[in-house]
Amino acid sequence: MSVASYGRLKSKKRNNQWMNLISFVVVIFFTILVLYPIWWIFRTSLMSNAEIYQYPPSLLPGNWLFSNYAETLEIFKFWKYLWNTMIIIVPACLAGTFTATLCGYAFARLRFRGKKLIWALCVGSMLLPAMVTLIPLYIGWTRGLGIHDSYLPLILPYFCGGGAFNIFLIRQFIMSIPRELDQAATIDGAGYYRILFSIIMPAIKSAMIVVALFIFIGLWNDLLQQMIYINSSDKYTIALGLTAFRGQLKQDWSLTMAATCMSFAPGVIFYLIGQKYFVEGITLTGLKN
Repeated sequence: MSVASYGRLKSKKRNNQWMNLISFVVVIFFTILVLYPIWWIFRTSLMSNAEIYQYPPSLLPGNWLFSNYAETLEIFKFWKYLWNTMIIIVPACLAGTFTATLCGYAFARLRFRGKKLIWALCVGSMLLPAMVTLIPLYIGWTRGLGIHDSYLPLILPYFCGGGAFNIFLIRQFIMSIPRELDQAATIDGAGYYRILFSIIMPAIKSAMIVVALFIFIGLWNDLLQQMIYINSSDKYTIALGLTAFRGQLKQDWSLTMAATCMSFAPGVIFYLIGQKYFVEGITLTGLKN
């Protein structure tokens, strides 16, 4: 290798190292921006109200008052709210993921009359604001079906396809799987359901977990619909319970922030468990149209 070539190679390597360092610093900076509000909520939950209003504010609590959480649990019915939330989320996640997989498989692999039109309507429905359908759905559930103060309006829609975006996600992922696998299974005598359960579903496990995560997050944070369809305090979910707790305490920010930390902790844990599949599913979805 000539001296000039060696110099260019060394210069390129040095430039790559600098770019990696700059990228690392940028990632750390934006990570701090994202995590700082969460840290601020957590540190506030461990302070007294007098310490919260001190100026200038401190980054760390003077006294780490973990007793705030015990005091919060005496007022905030966290475990009851969590149980009520799981009553909604568990069947919705299971049914939504399964039916979205069925619909995505049908759009990706099957041939039937009106497929393109139905697919266009499905994708087009994602452009429709949720507020447009909120009132008609409420009238349909309450006046049409006579369902009041129930979890059913929050659960049953996920038994009907799991949502347009979830169907789109599954369909795009299945499209990235070679059709030769289906054809080989068909030659061996496998039907549509055998191909779906034995070949397609094991290959799209990542996408299915992503769909379950999306449904979980959507229902966990869906305060508006829960306020509309749930009226009894005994049926309150985490979102409703936290809202009522905040109104009850008014200016007691330490307990409010403690309740907030407890409310988002299960969602964070659930995401951390499935983050590997979440990243993989988002990365691979849509590679093939």
